[in-house]
Parts: sequence; C-alpha cells; structure tokens
Amino acid sequence: MTTVKWGILSTARHAANTWIPQAHNSPSGEVVAVASRDPHRAQQFAAANNIPNSYGSYEALLADDTIDAVYIPLPNHMHKEWAIKAKEAGKHVMCEKPLGLNAMEAVEMVEAFKGSDLKFAEAFQWRHSRQAQRLRQIVQSGEIGDLRFIDAGFSFPLDREGDIRRNPETGGGALYDVGCYTVAATRFIADAEPLTVTAQIYWGDYGIDELVVATLEFPNHVLAHLNCSFILPLRRYYEAVCRDGSVLVEHAYNPNGLKNKVIQRGQDHEVVKTHVLGRDNEYLLLIEDFNRAVLDDRDPLYGGDDAIKNMKVIDAIYKASETGTRVEVG
Repeated sequence: MTTVKWGILSTARHAANTWIPQAHNSPSGEVVAVASRDPHRAQQFAAANNIPNSYGSYEALLADDTIDAVYIPLPNHMHKEWAIKAKEAGKHVMCEKPLGLNAMEAVEMVEAFKGSDLKFAEAFQWRHSRQAQRLRQIVQSGEIGDLRFIDAGFSFPLDREGDIRRNPETGGGALYDVGCYTVAATRFIADAEPLTVTAQIYWGDYGIDELVVATLEFPNHVLAHLNCSFILPLRRYYEAVCRDGSVLVEHAYNPNGLKNKVIQRGQDHEVVKTHVLGRDNEYLLLIEDFNRAVLDDRDPLYGGDDAIKNMKVIDAIYKASETGTRVEVG
C-alpha cells in the first residue's frame, strides 16, 4: 500500500467544508467513495466534492475491499455503531468528535480495535497546529514560571433552524459540539488529567445544554476554567497563566492558518512577544498523521485512549451540574 484509500460514511456539511478538501490535498491518501442512506444524495455529494464513487448505504461502502480507511462524520449517537461495524469490516477509522455519548461508549469503541492492526483516532485537528504546540512548549519550558491557571472557551450563536446539534436525541448540545475542544485544550496544556470538576449548565428550550461553565482541578494545584455555548458570540481561545506571565491563542481550534500566533504577556499583562507562526492547515496535518500511522504501522499521534479521557471529563461535567457537587473524574 502506497496511499490510504478513504471512504466517508455520511454526506455531512462539516465533512464537505473541512475534512474532504484537505484529504484531497494529502499526498499519502485519497478519497475514493462516500455513502448515504439516500443513493441520489450520495451521487450528488460525490459529484460536488470530486469523489469518484458513491454508495446508497453505509453497509455497501464497508463491503468495498478497495477501501482501507473510513471517516465517520455521522451524528454523535451513531458513532459507536458505525465505528465498530467499520472495524469488523477491516477498516481503519477516524471518527468525528465527540467519540461517543459517554466514556462507556468510547471505551467500547477503543476496545473493539485493540488487538488488531487497525488504526483508530478521534478527529481532533487543532492539536497538530504549531500554535498549540508552541504554547505548550513555552509553558513546559518554565520560562514564565510554574503553570497556575488555564482558561479556555469556544462559543458561537447557533441560529439555524433544524440543525441536528439542537436535537438532544442525537447527541446535540454545546458541550459535545464545542465544549469537547475546551476540555481537550485544558488537558493538553496541563499535560495531565483533571482530578475533580464543578459545573453549571443552562439548558435551553430545545432540551440541550446551551451554555456550560466548568472548573477543573488538575494535579499540582492547577485550576482551569472552561466555557462553551450556542448562545454567545464567536469566541475560540485558550490561555495558560503562569507565575510570571501568560500565553494566549486568540483564534484557536480551527484558525485555518489565517491568524496563527501565540501572544506572550508579562507580569503587568503587557505583550512582551508575539510568536507569529507559519500557515498551517490542521485538518491536513491530522489526516497526514493518520495516513502515516496506517502506512508505517504506528499509532496515531492522538489515539483512542486520549478520546476516552476526554469523554470522562465530559461525563463528570454533566454529573457535576446535575448534582451541584464537586465530582471526581473517572
């Protein structure tokens, strides 16, 4: 095998807007098929996105022996079922975030792949960017003192009627959709797992969490604050505050290389340095890492076990909000 041949389960808008264009740019992979439960829709999607083959069912795509790997951008409640079915069909799998509806589902998915040669990963692209790596490098170097506090937020106004992210039965809600990024950001910056969580959630008219605020306690007395929402303006940032200064990424998670920089501040919050970084495309970096994992028979940079840890924190946030108490993670 010299390139990874990809099939896509779903004609999701997110796949067309983000993942597919960069998969086409990958030198180590190619998108060869897409599947929908509606054959006509699959054909239209394939034509619009330069994909040579289409299937009128997910099962038919999985039965195609020429396909090596499957990307799953299905609704959240369908991730577990189709990731496991793809594995049973002998496919490597990259699954959209969040991996499942809870940590138990995530564990089932990851366990299904263990003991096989098949690769499995969650489609979290942002950690591959140079701005994420640079921020953590500055924190871990100790040049601005010990890490004390992390602040991470991701919000946007979800105004589109009929959007599946407003449906609680399919895994809708702000924490699953954008809050998972902030959870991952705090874990990534702390380079550790949180011990306890407290949280408050505003549940909107659709029966989903529309505004989530949580505090995470990490080892070594590091605290983190995260917030996510469907009823706030577009905000996407993370900041690490250390003893002698802080480092901030203002355009986080999916900057598409347009504003890749890390702002470093001193004791009086003055900007002491702006680390301007070259243009990255995080989705291409994500896909390339996975393709190389398949071709070189190694683990992806961020595998399924990391996704389980993220889901454990999400579970704890929901539980802490429900009980009104501090909840231990895991």
